[in-house]
Amino acid sequence: MCVLDAEQVAQNMDNTTTNSWPLHSDLLLITNMDKKRSFLTTPTHINFTLQNSFPLESICEDAVVVEKKQNLMNFVPALRSGVWSDIGERPYMEDTHICIGDLGKKFNYNILSEEAVSFYGVFDGHGGKSAAQFVRDHLPRVIVEDVNFPLELEKVVKRSFLEIDAAFLKTSSHDPSLSSGTTALTAIIFGRCLLVANAGDCRAVLSRQGRAMEMSKDHRPNCINERMRIESLGGFIDDGYLNGQLGVTRALGDWHLEGMKEMSERGGPLSAEPELKLMTLTKEDEFLIIASDGIWDVFSSQNAVDFARRKLQEHNDEKLCCKEIVQEAIKRGSTDNLTVLMVCFNSHPPLPVVVERTRVRRSISAEGLQNLKCLLKE
Repeated sequence: MCVLDAEQVAQNMDNTTTNSWPLHSDLLLITNMDKKRSFLTTPTHINFTLQNSFPLESICEDAVVVEKKQNLMNFVPALRSGVWSDIGERPYMEDTHICIGDLGKKFNYNILSEEAVSFYGVFDGHGGKSAAQFVRDHLPRVIVEDVNFPLELEKVVKRSFLEIDAAFLKTSSHDPSLSSGTTALTAIIFGRCLLVANAGDCRAVLSRQGRAMEMSKDHRPNCINERMRIESLGGFIDDGYLNGQLGVTRALGDWHLEGMKEMSERGGPLSAEPELKLMTLTKEDEFLIIASDGIWDVFSSQNAVDFARRKLQEHNDEKLCCKEIVQEAIKRGSTDNLTVLMVCFNSHPPLPVVVERTRVRRSISAEGLQNLKCLLKE
């Protein structure tokens, strides 16, 4: 299940302009490969058509539109990342994470001559830390070694999640002490393309000129789509828990829990298949926050973006910003393990912007708001 987010880059242009040019979110416009295995791209989507009428005003407006579109297309992300974790109120630390600036270089795999494939992930374990650490340690290599990497990243990532889940079954069956589960949220940046894959209740939020854009959906039993999927596979929701046992509906591992998973094409009610979202980055995009659910229990998506922007404007230190988000979450009463990973797309701090706010005052937690949204969808 992949959500293709093709943003209209000229959405704020004059309404009299009739040329429409959506930013297609293809991983790259790859059309050929030279003998040195460097990828060549051609702007096949750049196809403007002129109208039969040609008043001078229209020609001038079109030129402005074209220039602004080209400015967006010319954006090259300058990636920098930071992360911070804290055990919180829990007796054990079951969160873990990973940041790899260049997958090919990391695994000595000759992928591209210029474009790097960057990989980031947050894994929130439950029932132990073994599953989270196993996925962290092995998922990147499985992705890189897939025959379709990096040209078909959506297929590769989805397939890799399922392969790692099956591999952990084999490992934990030989050593029952490893039996556990983990949610997984990963982000891959390839050129200007951002691909987020999520299985569980970690969340990724993109800041686009100060506006929070959720790049993942929390997989919890109270969401109607998840409940329908679960019930169609013989599962049930009991007091807000999947089969009365888990607070998430998608996770890797948990093979030791009876009735959760099956080694068949049909599968069980607990799924390791990630939901994907693909986005083409533009110069309007500032940073991506990936965090475990302990953060989102006390932060709404927009609140996290607002808080992070203020801190980056103060010191422009992404790692310190992550630490401050974790510290603020603890002050707000979060009792879970806490992990925040931030990927910034520019070297400079976010510019001041005014984001429209709702006029309705809320006195409800971020978690309660999410539950209410899911109930309203029913």
